[in-house]
Amino acid sequence: MAFALLRRYKRSPYRQNAPIPYGAGALDCVVLDPVRLPMHRAEVSVRDVHGQEVVHGQTDPHGRFAATVAPGEYSLAVTAEGFTPVRRTFQSADGVRTTLDPMALEPAPAPSMPSPGAWRIDPDHTAVRFISRHIGLAEVHGRFNRFEGSLWIGERMEDSRLDVVIETASIDTGVAQRDAHLCSAEFLNVAKFPHMQFTSERFVHRGGSRWTVQGVLNLHGVSRNIALDTRYLGIGTGIMGETRTACSASTELHREDFTLDWRSMLQRGIAMIGATIRIELDIQAVPAQ
Repeated sequence: MAFALLRRYKRSPYRQNAPIPYGAGALDCVVLDPVRLPMHRAEVSVRDVHGQEVVHGQTDPHGRFAATVAPGEYSLAVTAEGFTPVRRTFQSADGVRTTLDPMALEPAPAPSMPSPGAWRIDPDHTAVRFISRHIGLAEVHGRFNRFEGSLWIGERMEDSRLDVVIETASIDTGVAQRDAHLCSAEFLNVAKFPHMQFTSERFVHRGGSRWTVQGVLNLHGVSRNIALDTRYLGIGTGIMGETRTACSASTELHREDFTLDWRSMLQRGIAMIGATIRIELDIQAVPAQ
């Protein structure tokens, strides 16, 4: 199948008719999955002999990647989530189209999972960040500085649980006046709602190191179902010899879902905070004592 795919690729009208710019060479390659089918959206990076990236892109729905580069020697790396990277070197010549042999990716070894039992989120090595737009223009980046959380790892990872509580008054955007405004009754109303809380309901494996953690977020007195797009990063050892596990996660919130609509500003045509807020988490946990 791989050779049949390559023959179709070589005979494609696009390849035959695509001109090579003057003073450059062309590169063509095909990326296949473990069952030798074309892999869409594999990341391809081309670097020169000095390690400088000169081309970066993704394969098309047919697993193809094509580029033009100056004559010289290059290294090519193909990566995809959950697969072992593949590397090749090639020589580009003026006016010559270089076609690499098909590259088949193989599944990467699964990272070690944390031991079943109770874990504690380490706030000193965890970040809770958010990104939103200010008056429809530039992005505002902020974080919450005070939070705590627990993680229970089940015998099956799918049966695990996560619980995180965040102090809303610890919001920090780097501007004291803005932080005070965000804490006011017009926004988070921290006097009435001093905490927000996420409690997981389900861990869903999406393949490789990717998981979806589904649960309920309680914010501003309103509870909504959300899903955290999570990447498991594995197990490591800290400076004191302690065992650590880590992951990164993100989700997108719609402020109206939590009654944060601030109609007085909208009536004046000012969307002070965008309709959506992106949440990004970098989490490290240690075994609970």
